Amino acid sequence: MNFSSKWAKILLAAAISTSLLVVAGCGGDKPKAGDTKVVEGTVMASGSTALLPLLKIGQEEFQKENAKVTINISGGGSFTGQNQVASGAVQIGNSDVVLQDSLKDKGLVEHKLVGIPFVFVTHPEVGVTDLKAAQVIDILTGKITNWKEVGGKDVKITLIHRSSSSGSRATIQTVILKDKKFTDQAVIQDSNGAVRSAIGSTPGGFGYVDAAYVDKTIKALSYDGVTYSIQAVIDGKYPIYTFGRMFTKGEPTGATKVFIDYVTSAKFQEAYAEKNGFIPVTKMKK
Repeated sequence: MNFSSKWAKILLAAAISTSLLVVAGCGGDKPKAGDTKVVEGTVMASGSTALLPLLKIGQEEFQKENAKVTINISGGGSFTGQNQVASGAVQIGNSDVVLQDSLKDKGLVEHKLVGIPFVFVTHPEVGVTDLKAAQVIDILTGKITNWKEVGGKDVKITLIHRSSSSGSRATIQTVILKDKKFTDQAVIQDSNGAVRSAIGSTPGGFGYVDAAYVDKTIKALSYDGVTYSIQAVIDGKYPIYTFGRMFTKGEPTGATKVFIDYVTSAKFQEAYAEKNGFIPVTKMKK
């Protein structure tokens, strides 16, 4: 073997080794969740307005760490979210009710997010601070129509609540009314925020919102003698709550998976859930 032939073989072997290292590097460590260099895309989510206060924070914080991902979150109600994710219109359907029977064959996967407490609220000047369970039922079904019937002022009760597509309404139906029906004499709003605004500006106004929406414009009532608090829910003393869920069509992938992993992580929930009126799912007893 002459000198030039020997060096040619050495150089060829070196080139092959370098190529193998490059290939191995390309197929080695997988991208980490939250790595802005590899996670990109647009995630569309719709559904529960009860979850919006928390998910809007999640959207903002997530996009700070994942600049190449755009998260678009809208309301519309829990059943709208379920239907839209089932049809493929969005990647995530946010809901505060279990999956509809009609969608159970659509391959949807549930991801529990948080516990969502609900409170009954009134216009601040009705003169009532607590309602018994039977009184709440009688108001919601239209049997009681004036606040003086439950110890308040002589003011007509105006029920202001959500449409039939709302998971908030479904929660009150399931937990409070059970087999009874809401009165048709009510003002319907399309979001928890709209319910709050309408009750706060309507003398005699009454309805329900999730706890995250309670502010100085409305008065939160105790229920059956129990004042709402996160601890009261955790201890099983306050019964009006549900779980916030995120539905995907099949197991999530890409940016959708990374976002769901982010908002369901212990780090995010410990930082933002309780301070915004929600309960980390790990603290819920069922």
